[in-house]
Amino acid sequence: MEHQQLFFSSDMSSHKPNTIHNKSTECPFCKPDELQNILAREGEIIWLMNKYPTLKDTYQTVIIETDECTSDMRSYSRSHMRRLMNFCLNKWQEVEDTEEYESVILFKNHGPYSGGSLLHPHMQIIGMKHVDYHQNISMTDFEGTNVFTCGGVEMTISAYPIIGFTEFNLLTAADNVADTFPDMLQILIRYILNGFHKACNSYNLFFYRFQDKIICKAIPRFVVSPLFVGYKIPQVLMDRDLNRMKDELFELYSAYARS
Repeated sequence: MEHQQLFFSSDMSSHKPNTIHNKSTECPFCKPDELQNILAREGEIIWLMNKYPTLKDTYQTVIIETDECTSDMRSYSRSHMRRLMNFCLNKWQEVEDTEEYESVILFKNHGPYSGGSLLHPHMQIIGMKHVDYHQNISMTDFEGTNVFTCGGVEMTISAYPIIGFTEFNLLTAADNVADTFPDMLQILIRYILNGFHKACNSYNLFFYRFQDKIICKAIPRFVVSPLFVGYKIPQVLMDRDLNRMKDELFELYSAYARS
């Protein structure tokens, strides 16, 4: 398998504002009238070019999710969450349809351990000219304990997580991304931030098109395990913890299915 790498510009990165770790920094997304290179917008949702493209041979864009800087996905109305996910998935598809890139990724950082720099909620779409993310993954990365299935959307807890401990997956047919997918994602995010672990304040969302499916992997983020950093050895939860999470999520999704 070809070694997949992106080349990072530390000089460009040094100019990026950071509102997560420096609260006195002015948020650039809070001034929509001053934003440049806007590609599309739908109400308060804005898609624009990334002002600080740190990765070589890529097309870097940002989707501002809302005009409320301190909000996040768990607090969105159901209608806004659905509208946002529909917008993001459509723009992701648009970039893929240009056929100018080896692959295109859609992802989200949230919180101090997520790798993000801006508190204002946003997602990113990046077209990569020389990197195919599909070479780095397999369906095994999304398989595991089935928690719940509703409306053609399956939710699993990874048996073989990429980075370790706990990774949640939502899988659905590529032509079945309707209301259930964003609804179940929002429930999952609320669980990660409110009920999963008292110390969890960060997560990542990664989206994939794989084997005629659209998949979202949600990863609660903490300080990365040194065993993974040094040896690429992920750790998994003990059965009692896994069963507890499965039961808690099953109750949340059952309540949603009954509503």
